[in-house]
Amino acid sequence: MSVQSAAADVDVDLRQLFASLARNWLRILVVALVVTGLAFALTWLATPHYRAETRLLIETRESVYTRPDGTNDNDKPILDEEGVTSQVEVISSTDILKQVAQKLDLSRLPEFDETADMPALSRLLVVAGLKSDPNEIPPEERVLTKMREKLNVYRVEKSRVIVIEFSSEDPRLAAAIPNAIADAYISVQGNANIESNSAATDWLAPEIADLSKRVKDAEAKVASYRAQSDLLMGGNNSVLATQQLSELSSELSRVRANRASAAATADSVRRALQNGGSLDAVPEVLSSGLIQRLRERQVELKTNIADLSTSLLDNHPRIRALRSQLADLDRQIRNEAEKIMTGLMTQAQTAQARENQLVADVNTLKAASARAGDQQVELDALQREATAQRQLLESYLTRYREASSRKDSNYPPVDARVFSRAVAPSQPYYPKILPIIGAAFVGSLLVVAIVTLLQELFSGRAMRPAAGARFERIEQVAMPVAREPPNHEPSDHEPPDHEPPNQESADIEDLGDRMAEVQAEPQAAAAAPATGDDVGPARRSLGEVEIDKAVEKLITSGAARAIFVSPEGDEAAASAVLVAREVSDTGLRVLLLDLTASGAASRPTLDSRLFPGITDLLASEAQFSDVIHADLYSDCHVIPVGNADPVRAMRAADRLPIIMQSLTTAYDLVVVECGPTDAQGISRLIGEGTEVFLSLLEPNDEVAQAAVELIESGYPDLTLVTPVGHQTPGTPLPGRRSAA
Repeated sequence: MSVQSAAADVDVDLRQLFASLARNWLRILVVALVVTGLAFALTWLATPHYRAETRLLIETRESVYTRPDGTNDNDKPILDEEGVTSQVEVISSTDILKQVAQKLDLSRLPEFDETADMPALSRLLVVAGLKSDPNEIPPEERVLTKMREKLNVYRVEKSRVIVIEFSSEDPRLAAAIPNAIADAYISVQGNANIESNSAATDWLAPEIADLSKRVKDAEAKVASYRAQSDLLMGGNNSVLATQQLSELSSELSRVRANRASAAATADSVRRALQNGGSLDAVPEVLSSGLIQRLRERQVELKTNIADLSTSLLDNHPRIRALRSQLADLDRQIRNEAEKIMTGLMTQAQTAQARENQLVADVNTLKAASARAGDQQVELDALQREATAQRQLLESYLTRYREASSRKDSNYPPVDARVFSRAVAPSQPYYPKILPIIGAAFVGSLLVVAIVTLLQELFSGRAMRPAAGARFERIEQVAMPVAREPPNHEPSDHEPPDHEPPNQESADIEDLGDRMAEVQAEPQAAAAAPATGDDVGPARRSLGEVEIDKAVEKLITSGAARAIFVSPEGDEAAASAVLVAREVSDTGLRVLLLDLTASGAASRPTLDSRLFPGITDLLASEAQFSDVIHADLYSDCHVIPVGNADPVRAMRAADRLPIIMQSLTTAYDLVVVECGPTDAQGISRLIGEGTEVFLSLLEPNDEVAQAAVELIESGYPDLTLVTPVGHQTPGTPLPGRRSAA
């Protein structure tokens, strides 16, 4: 838990501090002008450097006429961010830089090889061993080192543009080198594509020859196996045996249907003949032409009989002759029906024989089809192998023709192009005289001003006593001398150590009696005769206990919270301070929380300095570690009133129970000084293990009335405590002022 140290006794006098700048303005200006002059001389004598840049665009350069067959714009490769970054590394590679250095003969220029024209001073340093001899490094490595120092290759963010930037003392060379690097990169990429194309052609040629032989062998195997297995192909690209089996199966189904139909019809005719039923319900009988004619004749005879019956009797010879002809017609119809039934039965027997023959043929074809199926599986495998080999051969042939055509025409498609070539710059980028001079002037002014301020600050002339260094004297609490109460001899009928029972009604009655005594004492003092001795009146008493007794009660009861109410104002707050210090001296962890308006309880513990406190915590302007401080005169910790707006802090008064719970968890005892408050004011602070104390200096009506109100409000165990007579050396107490 942090402990905030005391404030410093001196402050910085800003007016005096910045006045030193006005006193030393001439020195500051002279130094700034000198530095500016030196900067101007250095920039004027410096060798100018020129910078130029070449820009490359990474893109697919394949056209629609040279693109391989079967590909489109969506199939072209697109470099991602990593791919473009890789091309940046390729451009700045050693091989390309070597090609450019050899092409432009950079080793003869002193700018890239200092051994070409080494100054005399550098030679002396080399001879003296103060500088490494550049001749020990190979010339090619020296040139590459200088080129890398002046070269900057980078990718434009979120694009496929690569910038080749180069700086040189010669403007023409500054433009020539990045252009040469770009041309060398394009050439290297083209040569790489040509080499890749040639390697593909060289690899495809023997592969195609080998594939051609394998395709021929595979197709020969297919033809040989088909001839050996006698797999003749029928319609719909199926094996002949399978096709015949399908046709016989269809024929068998048709014959079975015909047989079943003939047998059913013959059976129906037989039942009609046997049962003497009508043959008109049998379609096959009615479909016979003879029966149809007999039926017509039968209808005609019945018509004649009906006509003659109107004029002749039934035994008339003519009617009898007609009836005889009608009976003959019925017999002929039945005979014809029997013939039809016999024909149907013959047809059913023929169909049965045909069915048996077809079943035998189907079984034979089933076995043949099964063998053909196994052979067809093997044949299909051979055909798939031959087809795969042929497709691969055709693919290789297509790629070979494309690669060989590019090789013959020497066409290397490079996935990059130069869209902005470097030109010789007319203005150097270094040195920029005006910006350098301006920066030197402003920087020197700031540096000299800061040095002047530091000198003034460290000299002590800019220091003044702090506002809080001289503290107003705090009025000490005048502690009355404790007097012995009058020794009343107990009567014979009254026990010597009799105390009223600890009940609320008894406490209220006892305090009422004491209030009556307090009101009667001024009258008795006025009526008493004056004597020559300066003897003050005896100190009144409401049954209060001293600091030691209060401390003993808190320790023995194991209380976690001690709530102090001080109706008499700030002077009575000394009881809470003294109790907190006495309990902390016993080794317990104690915290004193000051809830008075004037900070009467925390000022004597922190030497009246303003520290963050409970109002800052309630206003959410500080943390627990910022508001807890150490008592300067004991091991007790203190939370003062604080510096935040009390009105704003009281809006968060509902947080007090949570804060009290947190504090009681961290400390053995939390002592709260509430000032002249009432029962409602301490209701948020009450919790488990709480002892309520009323602090008093002089028993009077106000104190007694406050005690009665607290007891009536639900605090019957109220304890009155007084700091009178308790001496703690070196401990200032709060001054007498009213607590709001």
